[in-house]
Amino acid sequence: MPRKRAPTFEAQRDDILAAAARLFAEQGFSATSMNQVAEACGVAKPTLYHYFQDKQALLAQICDSHVHLLLALVQEVKAQQLSPAEQLRLMIERFTRVYAGAQAQHRVLTSEIRFLAEAERERLLDVERRVVAEFAAALCQVRPELRGARLDKPLTMLLFGMINWTFTWLRPDGDLSHEALAALVGDLFFGGLGAVQLRQSALTP
Repeated sequence: MPRKRAPTFEAQRDDILAAAARLFAEQGFSATSMNQVAEACGVAKPTLYHYFQDKQALLAQICDSHVHLLLALVQEVKAQQLSPAEQLRLMIERFTRVYAGAQAQHRVLTSEIRFLAEAERERLLDVERRVVAEFAAALCQVRPELRGARLDKPLTMLLFGMINWTFTWLRPDGDLSHEALAALVGDLFFGGLGAVQLRQSALTP
């Protein structure tokens, strides 16, 4: 009979992942040791290896959990069957708010994923591409002509450019809260979306 996990197993595993994400985000993956991770989450090093085989496994799980959280968020919004504009706005606002509580994980995903083995990195990048594709599809539901002009992907990447790097400048004790920022990004994007022109240059191969 398989050995049952202790009730605290998942909680401690989550604590280890959170501590490792903070260290990887602050110091970089290469500069962080497993000893530092164990010390940061208050466990012995053998305990750390009970949960994760090595530092690569820690990095892979941080990235995997975060990118699948984003994909699940998109799917949850789609399941609500909102109007195209309501769906896209909610996706923008939900992403901006999620980043508020996962800044370390997001920084690790964007900057430290390069340290994973190629097969693992490509698997996670495929999930990222699915997230981008879902946003581009939601964008085209608002303005269908953008797909024919091949502007759906560039506009999606511009949108992500607005929200992906807020952790570099937005401060928790600043005048702008993450909730206010989420609404602001939606207003800014929708305010400009209707003004996008289908210029001839966008249609050239």
